[in-house]
Amino acid sequence: MLKLLYGTGNAAKLDAMRNRLAELDVEILGLHDIDREIPEVKEDGATPLENARMKALAYYEAFGIPVFSCDSGLYFEGVPEEIQPGVHVRTVNGKYLTDEEMLEYYIGLARKYGDLRARYQNAICLVMDREHVYESMAESLASQPFLLTARPHSEVRHKGFPLDSLSVDLETGEYFYDLEEEQVDQVAVEDGFLQFFQEVVQEYGRPREFRKE
Repeated sequence: MLKLLYGTGNAAKLDAMRNRLAELDVEILGLHDIDREIPEVKEDGATPLENARMKALAYYEAFGIPVFSCDSGLYFEGVPEEIQPGVHVRTVNGKYLTDEEMLEYYIGLARKYGDLRARYQNAICLVMDREHVYESMAESLASQPFLLTARPHSEVRHKGFPLDSLSVDLETGEYFYDLEEEQVDQVAVEDGFLQFFQEVVQEYGRPREFRKE
């Protein structure tokens, strides 16, 4: 079984990715599973893919094991360009926001502009070794459009995914937190991520570590 390091310390993101890739014969570790100093990575790229690449390469150099990193940008319809979060979903006016501060800020936007039609553009970079780096920001990785509302879910909130308590599925009109478990996992990690890893396995020549014994 291949061990892959997921370059995140966010437990909710780690669990969601493990669930999405459960059918692959891989063990996914998080940064907090590595008993070594975690390097600080300056995420100043202009796109989610640039940030994902920076993180993956930095963690590979630090730990020397196969590692992947993801990044995302949040985009709204019908708001001024200067309001678009893009890759700075948690950083506003140079300040890194806590979960509570994020909720306060985005509730304010939804009150000002009305319920916001939103979408996440996602990217991934996987470094198997120095000669084999795979990356994508394909449409299949992007989330489906959803609504970001000013009315937070009355009962549920998960640490690490604060905006999910404001996010409403367009098809059902339900909050993300009220969807079936399978639907929630798909919202957290789109099917395109599973497809990405399946394609890497094929392109990489199905190395022994990826195959079931």
